[in-house]
Amino acid sequence: MVGPDRIHDKTLPMRERMEALVRLKQKEITQAIEALDTTTFRTDSWSRGDNAGGGESMVIQNGTTFEKGGVNISVVHGKLPPLAIEKMRADHANLKGSSKDGSIDFFACGLSLVIHPRNPHAPTTHLNYRYFETTDPDTKEVQTWWFGGGADLTPSYLYEEDAKLFHKNHKDALDKYDVSLYPEFKKWCDEYFLIKHRGETRGVGGIFFDDFDAKPADEILQIVESCFDAFIPSYCPIIAKRKDMPFTQEQKDWQQIRRGRYVEFNLILDRGTQFGLQTPGSRVESILMSLPATASWAYDHHPEPGSDEDKLLQILKNPIEWV
Repeated sequence: MVGPDRIHDKTLPMRERMEALVRLKQKEITQAIEALDTTTFRTDSWSRGDNAGGGESMVIQNGTTFEKGGVNISVVHGKLPPLAIEKMRADHANLKGSSKDGSIDFFACGLSLVIHPRNPHAPTTHLNYRYFETTDPDTKEVQTWWFGGGADLTPSYLYEEDAKLFHKNHKDALDKYDVSLYPEFKKWCDEYFLIKHRGETRGVGGIFFDDFDAKPADEILQIVESCFDAFIPSYCPIIAKRKDMPFTQEQKDWQQIRRGRYVEFNLILDRGTQFGLQTPGSRVESILMSLPATASWAYDHHPEPGSDEDKLLQILKNPIEWV
């Protein structure tokens, strides 16, 4: 059963409510994305085996609007070995081992998407919302839990009205619950998606949070649902406006260079990619779905000062407040 009734049923365990939420949002988001293209998503279900969960990858590629994109959900559980726990503790200080061998029983559920449009005037976007918990192997009681995620926008060409729309919708989604959250999550996003070796952010940001357990789990689930609901009206109108704009080969080349930056962040710095690859039985194809179909690296490339390309780069080096 997937739907609002299950999401909002407080008698159900949080893991079941979050699973219902991500399955519903996968359906809604893929339908909205398909409406902007001439092709459809391919569905690829996968399993970790040994009754340890799995997921569903929905991939769109080679369309007239979207070159490549994926909207993936995963619902996995099992044991995290001691080595994985130690690596995770660097980012999750409240994580505790629970069994004699140092391993822990875990459950992880989330939706992750990355969409790469063809047109260099149309921005790439990323979204991820997830829930993680550990349980005592004997009592099966939840020991540690948290939510994490966010959404961000990565344009090759800066249209300020697009950035403002994206940020305003996500600010409104958070303000319904706590007006202090957007400034905190916006700053966290700018800091997290910093390509440190380049001294520039991956895009114009959005929101990001992790280890979020400072409010009751039920309230955080409502906040996550509100942020999910902000995504389609934040992104689809931008694509509708930009997808058919004329562009030059030089603009396409710049898009390829920006995609190269995207790859650098995801493979070198992204914690989600690293966690996925460290999780036993993980599916590499789904984890690396975020990578664009094509990208390029031009040696020592610098855009002409004052150009549209340079205008974007200056914002990426010095993030601003959009709303």
